[in-house]
Amino acid sequence: MSFKYFIAPSLILATLLFSCGDSVEIEENSDAATNETEAGEQVDRFADVQVIRYNIVDFDKLTIDQKKLVYFMSQAGLAGRDIIYDQNNSFNLEIRNGLEHIIENYDGDKNTDDWKNLMVYTKQIWFANGIHHHYGMNKFTPKFSRGTLRDYIGKTGAKISNEAMKVIFDPNVAAKRKDKNADKDMIVASSNGFYGPGVTQDMVDAYYKEKINTNTDRPIEYGLNSTMILKDGNLYEDVWKIDGKYGKAIEKIVYWLEKAVGVAENDQQEKALVKLIEYYKTGDLTIWDDYNVLWAKSTEGDIDWINGFIETYGDALGKRASFESIVQITDFEASKQMQVVAENAQWFEDNSPLIESHKKKEVKGVSYKVVQVASESGDASPSTPIGVNLPNNNWIRQEIGSKSVSLGNIISAYSKAGGSGMLNEFANDEDEIALSEEHSYLAGKLHTALHEVIGHASGQINKGVGQPAETMRNYASTLEEARADLVGLYYIMDQKMIDLGLVTTLDVGKAEYDGYIRNGMMTQLQRLELGDDVTEEHMQNRQLVASWAIERGADENVIERITRDGKTYFNINDYDKLRAIFGELLREIQRIKSEGDYEAGKALVENYGVKVDLALHKEVLERVKPLDLAPYRGFVNPVLVPVEDKNGEIIDIKIENTQTFVEQMLYYRKMYGTLD
Repeated sequence: MSFKYFIAPSLILATLLFSCGDSVEIEENSDAATNETEAGEQVDRFADVQVIRYNIVDFDKLTIDQKKLVYFMSQAGLAGRDIIYDQNNSFNLEIRNGLEHIIENYDGDKNTDDWKNLMVYTKQIWFANGIHHHYGMNKFTPKFSRGTLRDYIGKTGAKISNEAMKVIFDPNVAAKRKDKNADKDMIVASSNGFYGPGVTQDMVDAYYKEKINTNTDRPIEYGLNSTMILKDGNLYEDVWKIDGKYGKAIEKIVYWLEKAVGVAENDQQEKALVKLIEYYKTGDLTIWDDYNVLWAKSTEGDIDWINGFIETYGDALGKRASFESIVQITDFEASKQMQVVAENAQWFEDNSPLIESHKKKEVKGVSYKVVQVASESGDASPSTPIGVNLPNNNWIRQEIGSKSVSLGNIISAYSKAGGSGMLNEFANDEDEIALSEEHSYLAGKLHTALHEVIGHASGQINKGVGQPAETMRNYASTLEEARADLVGLYYIMDQKMIDLGLVTTLDVGKAEYDGYIRNGMMTQLQRLELGDDVTEEHMQNRQLVASWAIERGADENVIERITRDGKTYFNINDYDKLRAIFGELLREIQRIKSEGDYEAGKALVENYGVKVDLALHKEVLERVKPLDLAPYRGFVNPVLVPVEDKNGEIIDIKIENTQTFVEQMLYYRKMYGTLD
């Protein structure tokens, strides 16, 4: 299984951790949007979040059928938006809808602290698709009282039950959306909507032990599209399909997919869409695999999509998938520049430091494109990946291949919203700053490409071992992201990068190494409350890799920890030795996955990726505070508006990119509230 939500460390520094210069707080009714929109411009700022815009470039160059395909697929994605809320917690939709009713209907004083705090809380829910933080998984704490909310409910007629009020205000109820602490019953400790009341981890483990055949060459992703509930004392999978759970939303998804079939660019696209519709109607996971085979083979055409129950980050057991949708338009010029990575996938595999038996003898069907995002929904919005590699099922990747994309206009918007505050604060010296300023943007793009195209496509599982979701369990995601990161880190300092014309100097790799160690050890800690463990998989991955490398190279002082004027810095003294260390760790993590060595995987993650140096964490928070940065960024989406003739036929699709964050969220409720 492979995992996609990757943000290259240099891009974190260059894009995610900087705020716009001289930015001001934007109230929900204050940013009178105009048609003069600009990628990267701030739309809203609240709590630890900055919301910005992205643009769709050259949309007018598409044919009318291509525009229709983009529009229909975007509507199919947005039709499933409510699903992610319910998946994240069964009270999310009730709470969200109640708060939105208050916002739309309250006509009292909106300048009070209570109202402003209510707005911030609601925006946090919108951004995270629920009442828990999208990264940290802890429940948001409202800065208004139960009595205040009851007062707003009474004045507007909103409906929020006593049980939902308890979920909002009782800190011990639904405290974490996902809890990966292996010492607990992870299902009972997690409050997502993937498992019903009374279901325990032991029950689920026993259920799938009986069900899963680990000796098959084509395993099914069991549990991917169902809620597990107790029914008459027995476990039962309530499948997400058109006549099952989430049926009202899926019916709308299918409606738009059927329209998309009529404007598919080619036979391969049409066959894939027809199969996706069949899957939504039946919920049959063998049909899901059939769809992914067709989708992976469908590499022609300008338009592509991601749509379905795909990534399993939200489930502590790594089985059940969140709904997501991304609609993509190929950026041909940018894709041409990086296609060379995919074309050389076999060389990278053959020359990797893996044990020979863990290498793929034939890497098949790896495609790579830079795309323009046209629409995002579900788990991909408002917080979005910048790179994706699918499908996840290992046998499909091995027999058929995979698609990798970099979201070019998203990366560009992040970059335009960036600044230099974090770099100047945490880089060790002027040379490190200069190296980053000159090379970090290219370094980030190249690491993303290597991570997605080569990293997730690399390596193979020993026959009979079983899928990582079963063998690595709650550590599978972290180990897979670390493995893919390490592939990128290992090769970005290889002469092959110069030989392929991807870089002119290995200083690009050095800039990435600097940024990776800075981020893994320090800058990402600004996302945590003081004293918290690292729980999010990508953060665990980066800390694991950085801290393991520092320890491994300690005898030769490969990475030096420096204290100067009461501040900590990390300086790389030998980039070549660090590359060798990255290769060692890559080899070991692939061995762990290939052999299904759960205990070794657990030891790596728990010993290097979870616990935080408390003194260093405190220092980082103190150094970041004066910079007034938003640790997290996300987006409002452009709105696609059909233009019809007098007969109701669509003759064009126009783009409007003027909505504020609040306007867009309320608009989505009105237009796509399928599960109300």
